[in-house]
Amino acid sequence: PLQELSKHDLVSQEKGRMHACGHDGHGTVLLSVAKYLAKTRNFKGKAVLIFQPGEEGWAGAKHMIEDGLFERFPVDEVYAFHNAPAIPFGKVALNNGAMQAAADIIDITVKGKGGHGARPHNAQDPIVASAHIITALQSIVSRNVDPLETAVVSICHIHAGDEKAQSVIPESCHLIGTARTFDPKVRDLVESRIKEVAENIAEGMGCEAEVNYVRFYPPCINTKELAKAVGDIAAKVVGEENVDRDYPRMPGGEDFAFMLEEVPGAYFRVGQNSANTHNPYFDFDDEIIPLAGTIMSRIVETRLKALDKKAND
Repeated sequence: PLQELSKHDLVSQEKGRMHACGHDGHGTVLLSVAKYLAKTRNFKGKAVLIFQPGEEGWAGAKHMIEDGLFERFPVDEVYAFHNAPAIPFGKVALNNGAMQAAADIIDITVKGKGGHGARPHNAQDPIVASAHIITALQSIVSRNVDPLETAVVSICHIHAGDEKAQSVIPESCHLIGTARTFDPKVRDLVESRIKEVAENIAEGMGCEAEVNYVRFYPPCINTKELAKAVGDIAAKVVGEENVDRDYPRMPGGEDFAFMLEEVPGAYFRVGQNSANTHNPYFDFDDEIIPLAGTIMSRIVETRLKALDKKAND
């Protein structure tokens, strides 16, 4: 939901809507792969091409899986790529573990007792309790999570009362935020501590906290063996010097993670020239279509041959 500000010839004609992440380009790459594979047939077995809707915040992969994606189209391995303006054009990046973080929703309602701001002793102020909760939540990362692990806890929205009622202590205060983790155990810890911190601080200040922690997107974790295979395939296309096999993990969420929870596979990035994604000036770089399409096609050809050999050994 952005107003596109680019000056190129293909600017969105829909007000407040644009392809700000490049999924139109990703779909085009997959069509090019389909065309190539159908023409050459240089592979054994079956290739399944997945056109996934609702990647940006609607968990399209999750809905496809729940709708029977891998029962209707069973696969042994699954792969995806994403354009990457932060990486120079022509370079490929991945790692053999977590590529993206779990992206979870923090939803806390602090309930107190309303009253007059001039007589706070007759009220139970949910705003003050919420302020203490917000501050204390930051200690989860600094004091509960192993320093060698990574986590983010951010409260990004707070709402209470009415701006025109400057002397009224409201009945409740609503907090919304996000938690980002890479390790499932750290994810469990962060969820439990958010609940404990919010509930106990609220109780200690005469209020009550209702915590709704929504596990939104899981971490996107590459299968080690298959990440190496993708790196090897990419190196044959762009050269080993243009493949970063130890790309830093990123705290953003990735919908493809739902598929990697079900099937082994790997997620990689292809560098391109443009403004950053989720930016009104972003423009998918058409020049990476043949490059990304070639790598995806080679993955199909190479991995299906490997699976066939494994089955016959």
